[in-house]
Amino acid sequence: MNSFSLWRLFTTDVVTAIASIVLVVFSVMSWAVIVEKIRLFRAAHRKKPSGSPDEAIRPFDKNLWFLAMVAYVSPFIGLFGTVWGVMDSFASIGANQSVSIGVIAPGLAIALGTTALGLIVAIPAAIAYQVFSKRADDLYTSLGGK
Repeated sequence: MNSFSLWRLFTTDVVTAIASIVLVVFSVMSWAVIVEKIRLFRAAHRKKPSGSPDEAIRPFDKNLWFLAMVAYVSPFIGLFGTVWGVMDSFASIGANQSVSIGVIAPGLAIALGTTALGLIVAIPAAIAYQVFSKRADDLYTSLGGK
């Protein structure tokens, strides 16, 4: 039986494994930033930051660039995995001289798996970036910034 599992994204070939590992690392790091921002904004809700608005806002803006980068780059890494999986399927067709579903399905499953992984990583990062950017802007304004 040839069923698909996420584990195959990491064990099929080197290129797919590297793309998948990069996406998982991006996901872990972006969730670390998200958790840090949640903690920081909760603390700011309890006690308003003091000092000049420009200095007080720095911790709230810190690492937001990373969330934006992950949101932007992850779908492209997933797309690269998709292209690689489709190329693998075409190579299988050529090697087996057959166009049966059993020949092309494994490569297509990997291709769609890397696409899904790229989106799973990008969507929370994009949402978090927008939410935290807006909250940081609102906090800056409430502190007297322009």
